[in-house]
Amino acid sequence: MNGETHLRTLLKKMKPELQTGEFVFCTMAPDAASKLSLSAIGQFLEPEGLTLILAKGEAETNGLGFAYPCRMITLKIHSSLEAVGFLAAVTDKLAHRGISVNAISAYYHDHLFVPIERAEEAMNVLNDIVKGRT
Repeated sequence: MNGETHLRTLLKKMKPELQTGEFVFCTMAPDAASKLSLSAIGQFLEPEGLTLILAKGEAETNGLGFAYPCRMITLKIHSSLEAVGFLAAVTDKLAHRGISVNAISAYYHDHLFVPIERAEEAMNVLNDIVKGRT
C-alpha cells in the first residue's frame, strides 16, 4: 500500500477528523523516559533530547513540563509518504488564517496539531479546502 500521491485528489478526498482529547509536547532525556510508563502517541529523538507527544492529562499526572497544548486533526486519506505538496498546501491555508500547526506524517495519514482554541476554526479551513472554497 503506497498511498495517494496526486495532490488534487489528496485535497479533495481528505476527511479531516478532530480527535478527542488535548495533547502536549514534552522533552526529556531518553533514559528518563525509559523509566516512566508513558503512552506517547508520537516521539522523535533529537540530539537535544527525546520529544514526546502525550495526552495533556498524562503529562500533568506524571509532573512533566510541556509546551503547545493542542488538539489533533487527522487527515483521513492514505497519503503516500512520497506525496509532494500536500502538507504544504494545507499548512499554507492555515497559516493565512494565523493558525500555527505542527504536522506529523505517519505511514497511513497525516496529523495536524493545532492550538486548542483554534481547533474548530482549523477544521472549518480544512473542510473549505475539501469543498474547493479556498
